[in-house]
Amino acid sequence: MLRLISRAAAAAAALSKQRNDTVLTSTSILIHQFFYSTKTQTKSSKKKQDDNKKSSKSKSKSSDANSLSAPAAAQADSADDLESVRARARRLAEDDRNPSLDVGPNHRPLFTKTTSLSLLTRKDACTYFKFSEDELNAMLPEGLPTGMLGEFKDSMRYALLVRQSFLDIRDNFRRIVDPSLQSTNGPKIRKQIVLDGPLCCGKSITLAMLVHWAREEGWLVLYVPRGREWTHGGYFYKNPQTGLWDTPLQAENVLKDFIKYNESHLRELPCQILDPIPLGEGAGVGLLKGVDSKEISEGSTLFDLVQMGINQMHASVGVVVRLRKELSLVKDIPVLIAIDQYNNWFTFSEYEEPVTIRSTRPVHARELAMVNAFRSMMHNDMMVGAFSHSTAVGSFARTCHMFQ
Repeated sequence: MLRLISRAAAAAAALSKQRNDTVLTSTSILIHQFFYSTKTQTKSSKKKQDDNKKSSKSKSKSSDANSLSAPAAAQADSADDLESVRARARRLAEDDRNPSLDVGPNHRPLFTKTTSLSLLTRKDACTYFKFSEDELNAMLPEGLPTGMLGEFKDSMRYALLVRQSFLDIRDNFRRIVDPSLQSTNGPKIRKQIVLDGPLCCGKSITLAMLVHWAREEGWLVLYVPRGREWTHGGYFYKNPQTGLWDTPLQAENVLKDFIKYNESHLRELPCQILDPIPLGEGAGVGLLKGVDSKEISEGSTLFDLVQMGINQMHASVGVVVRLRKELSLVKDIPVLIAIDQYNNWFTFSEYEEPVTIRSTRPVHARELAMVNAFRSMMHNDMMVGAFSHSTAVGSFARTCHMFQ
């Protein structure tokens, strides 16, 4: 019996030892596999991270190289463009020195030999008239139109095409000033003209050339190259005396431009209306206390009137309105009013008037005091307006002749 018990105990001990060895072996295998796989994954992940770092470094280096090469490429392109422009300028200068190259359509000269706009004839139509930069800045100190500047830039010459429309308008006003040039069979003279036509067809250039010619002839010319500025920007106030809107900053700029070329004429022309100038609000400073007008002393000239509007901002709009009336009374020298972007005076301005707390109404250009004084052509004065189809186009009543 004891033998059986001892044998059974020995067998059980051997079986448990075998099981423990099996468990330990399997556990060691699992542990070995776990650590092996972990090491393998760690090595592979480290390798991937190293590869990613290398690729990111290479990408960053390439991006840095690209970022460094982009300005260099742009600089090289600008240098090439500048060199090509200089080369073209040199070729044009060489062409000017070679008379045999001055050949235009139908074997006619490309550039006219005439040295003055007053001496141009119909034979000079469709040829180019050469200007100088200093001459243009002196004759048109108010500024050159955008189309003229663009043509100078593209052609790299201070030369403009002599259009037949310019010759017709010039001769029209020449016949008005000198009645001896009129003929019964000739075209009807017109004192008010509007230049119209497609976009970029030369309306502004024709108007600027007309102003240049008139000033060469000794005329008094009020030239507004940017009529749109009269209806946009700056401060605006409703004048309780007139019911119109005052724009003092625009008025001051108009007076400063007007005096640039015309000072010598204005000093010789006396004021013919001696009524006090009504005062309005200044730009950002409101009304003057206890003063609503400014006296004009006897013997004052138009130069004194313009200077009053420049020095006293509260009087600037009133001076511009008075100046329009004074220009109609000048008889000693011819007077021409030339307005570019004229169609902006027949549509809504940039300004709005509050109606309620939440609503406003647009202010029409005719409600602005300066525009209201100058935009009409129902008078006997010489006036030219040029439409600008690159800006707003308003409703225009045809009360004058239109050149197209």
